[in-house]
Amino acid sequence: MTTRYGDSVTDPLAPLLDLADVRAALDEARIAVDTAMRHPALRRSGGPVAAEAALRSAVASAAIEGHEYDPDEVRAGLVIDPVLQGALRVAGALDGLTGLWLRAPRQALAKLHLLAARGTVPDDEVGRPRVDPAVSVRLDGLAAIVTGESTAPALLVAAVVHGELLALDAFAGPSGVVARGAARLSLVAGGLDPRGLLAMDVGHERRGPEYVGAAGAFATGTPDGVRSWLRHYATVAEQAAEVLTGIADGVGRAA
Repeated sequence: MTTRYGDSVTDPLAPLLDLADVRAALDEARIAVDTAMRHPALRRSGGPVAAEAALRSAVASAAIEGHEYDPDEVRAGLVIDPVLQGALRVAGALDGLTGLWLRAPRQALAKLHLLAARGTVPDDEVGRPRVDPAVSVRLDGLAAIVTGESTAPALLVAAVVHGELLALDAFAGPSGVVARGAARLSLVAGGLDPRGLLAMDVGHERRGPEYVGAAGAFATGTPDGVRSWLRHYATVAEQAAEVLTGIADGVGRAA
């Protein structure tokens, strides 16, 4: 990872904050998120808000994989599509995986894949990344960042985790569901979203062409490509803050 993002630096992600407009964009996104987190409804109805955010994230993540369903049908339990069900399992497991993510990210990724890919890939491929030395090295580098090699903001770490996993396509089947789950897990573990309230994947789905294009740009490893992805991520975080406010407003009115 250090050769990919910056040589001879203590923190391998530090140079990314110096890319044009990135620091400011991340700061603005953090302000929007912090504001949304102060919504009065979250003091008494945080559980229902988190459940709705998880459902919306799962529906959006599955849709990005090409498995699009009406959220109301999903909410009613009418959809048995295995990719959608895998996305729901991933969304529901994040809180319980936080500690493992910080201690042993590769084990956490294996568990995310087990949850996401059940019923979609052969049993002997579930929970295992592709056998490729280059993939293994990149996953090790990513794990080092998650376990403390970087002190970058949680949103930046999540963006890099997400972008790297998409670029690697390391897991069979719905690998994108794993990448998006790991990114949300990074936000939970990193303290930006400790209660799992940010439905980031809704923004990725809404900005689908930009999501695909920016992820492809990130995979090139060029400064402009990485910057494009990070700017996309900051924008999506602001949209997630808006979605959170909308959910909280609705739950507050119903209470």
